[in-house]
Amino acid sequence: MTDQAPRPESDIPGKPTAASRTTLSHIMTGSDTNLLGTVHGGVIMKLVDDAAGAVAGRHSGGPAVTASMDEMVFLEPVRVGDLVHVRAQVNWTGRSSMEVGVRVMAERWNESTPATQVGSAYLVFAAVDADGRPRPVPQVIPETERDKRRYQEAQIRRTHRLARRRAIRELREKRVADGIED
Repeated sequence: MTDQAPRPESDIPGKPTAASRTTLSHIMTGSDTNLLGTVHGGVIMKLVDDAAGAVAGRHSGGPAVTASMDEMVFLEPVRVGDLVHVRAQVNWTGRSSMEVGVRVMAERWNESTPATQVGSAYLVFAAVDADGRPRPVPQVIPETERDKRRYQEAQIRRTHRLARRRAIRELREKRVADGIED
């Protein structure tokens, strides 16, 4: 049993977390580097978005677009010759949105040492129909204790995203009401 409230407006059967979980692997080359000689953060961010988009599309059964990226954290530099593994899964679902958690791991391409975590991110995707309008998504069904923890943490992040958005909107409205132009 999950903590998610039932969604009576949707008859779409839920999907377990494992149904859409995926890993994207890519070897880093010289064309991926920045001026410091390490892999450019934007290259890693694109891999993160690609993997998360695949997971969101698989979970929702169709097109899904990136709505936001939260907490992109770079823990260690990635170097040329690293084999990067981007692991993604749906952590939480709303009516038409999904939070996808991503963990970025790296290992040397020619060594048998374990991969180390070099980054992580949380992205929100919206499922869309052919006209670009939101469409319903299946409820995610957390399977393991880790999945349940990730689901609960995703709910906290969602609450914070909505509160931040509301606070900023209220501040802007107040500034306009006070006659302060930006």
